[in-house]
Amino acid sequence: MRKDVEFRTSDGVTLRGWHYLPDPRKGRVPTVVMAHGFSATKEVFLDRYAALFASAGIGVLVYDHRNLGASDGQPRQEIDPWQQVRDYRDAITFAETLPETDIDRIGIFGSSYSGGHVFVVGATDRRVKCVVAQVPFVSGLRNGPRIVRGDHMKVLRQQFDADRRDRAAGKPPVMIAVVAPDGMPCAMATSDSYAFKVNVADKYASTWINECTLRSVEMFVEYDVSAYVPHVSPTPLMIVVAMEDHLTVTDITLQAYESALQPKKLVMVKGGHFQAYLDHFEVAGGSARDWFVEHLLKA
Repeated sequence: MRKDVEFRTSDGVTLRGWHYLPDPRKGRVPTVVMAHGFSATKEVFLDRYAALFASAGIGVLVYDHRNLGASDGQPRQEIDPWQQVRDYRDAITFAETLPETDIDRIGIFGSSYSGGHVFVVGATDRRVKCVVAQVPFVSGLRNGPRIVRGDHMKVLRQQFDADRRDRAAGKPPVMIAVVAPDGMPCAMATSDSYAFKVNVADKYASTWINECTLRSVEMFVEYDVSAYVPHVSPTPLMIVVAMEDHLTVTDITLQAYESALQPKKLVMVKGGHFQAYLDHFEVAGGSARDWFVEHLLKA
């Protein structure tokens, strides 16, 4: 069963999403809180994960990040990772208020950019009893140079500085495409990002917009969650890694897994960053479901 929900964050912004419940259900149920990655909205296959978890007896709260999709917030298409982390924690608080939620059995799921967010939330919010990070972002400082050429990065930094001056003068934020054909400026400069967003996501998510503020890219480059990964423990942590990931680069993610303490589990899927949502959903989604069942439902 799925119903539309909305809730207000601690700073007064309304976020909107879906609440999934298992059917049939007896009493309060474990609940997983989840949101999507960089610029993506919940319609980009998060419904598949939520339905899968619900079919195993777990409730799910899935929502759009502020400034994106169905949620409120200004400026539109601004992606502030630290604000999204705070909103995750407000979403957990909202989940606690739902009469169907067992507040002692709350998990979190994040994919791509939000896969990095759940490292932070899992390390700092002990209401969380289980974490899954799928193809997670770890470090903009290390990841950025792997997907943006050095000469392009130099130009980007000049644009960041100019945008900062313009914002200080009261001008509107500069916008940039999230994805674009090879060689054109964009936030996610890999060919599979363009193919997925344009050829796949567009067909399923009318709420997804191929645009973000340039400031979002600046914050991406600065964002680093690697220091939080060891501190998720003793909360159980699963990391799902794509073997040929050129966006949240495979070796960086594997190094993050090595830094994590027990209990932890590594799941490897074939292909690139987006295959976890597509051809290898059965492995990625099924592994996440089983991890939540083990540590929330059977615990």
